Amino acid sequence: MQWQDEGIVIGVRRHGETSVVAELMTRERGRHMGLVRGGRSRSMQPVLQPGNRVEAVWRARLDEHLGDYRLEPVHLRAARLMESATSVYGVQAMGALLRLLPERDPHPHLFDALDVILDHMDDPAGAGELFVRFELAVLNDLGFGLDLTECAATGTREDLIYVSPKSGRAVSAAAGAPYADRLLPLPAFLGPQTGEPTKGANCQTLTAAFRLSGFFLHRHVYEPRGMTEIAARDGFVQAALKALGRIETDRRAQLTA
Repeated sequence: MQWQDEGIVIGVRRHGETSVVAELMTRERGRHMGLVRGGRSRSMQPVLQPGNRVEAVWRARLDEHLGDYRLEPVHLRAARLMESATSVYGVQAMGALLRLLPERDPHPHLFDALDVILDHMDDPAGAGELFVRFELAVLNDLGFGLDLTECAATGTREDLIYVSPKSGRAVSAAAGAPYADRLLPLPAFLGPQTGEPTKGANCQTLTAAFRLSGFFLHRHVYEPRGMTEIAARDGFVQAALKALGRIETDRRAQLTA
């Protein structure tokens, strides 16, 4: 059997003397692996770098076999992704998140999200926001989605500033005030659209967003599976916040100059 699809390289491991097993996030067939014969050649090594988008043709006698890949480059961005710690850690962390999902299970929206995030890794605030949304989307696809659209207690869509750690639902300022010390902060950029422009992330709101998604990943995914948190995620979080902190410091210096 044979199929053709777009894919983004998320991992490669050696196989024999000259070949590799490539792990792609494909648009229509999810996370899918295949053998690339001659994958360690000089011509193929630049293509088989995490973050690159490729056109993939997969062939195998039976669907359950590993199969062979024939790959053609579409968007080679790995060199740019290696220029900053945010990008390096981000690619690794998103690959690890995708491995939480069953292999060959289609998630086209995650493919599209991954493609967009990889093109915005040079913007630490934007990359941080998109990364948190990606984590929440993975949680949702695993069956543990958060409901951040309305208050769990009152149903209002206004002034949502908390998330219940028990239910994963948003809570308004008024309803959550008596329990504020037990609730998680909800960054404004993750709340529902109310017709008013929402400010982008800053260091404070991005830190809260990372804490929010990390809390539910730990509770619903890592702890039940006996897994430790993704090390690359910590690297991405620290790198993104550090880069964003430098930008905010420079902006304040320009305003006071």
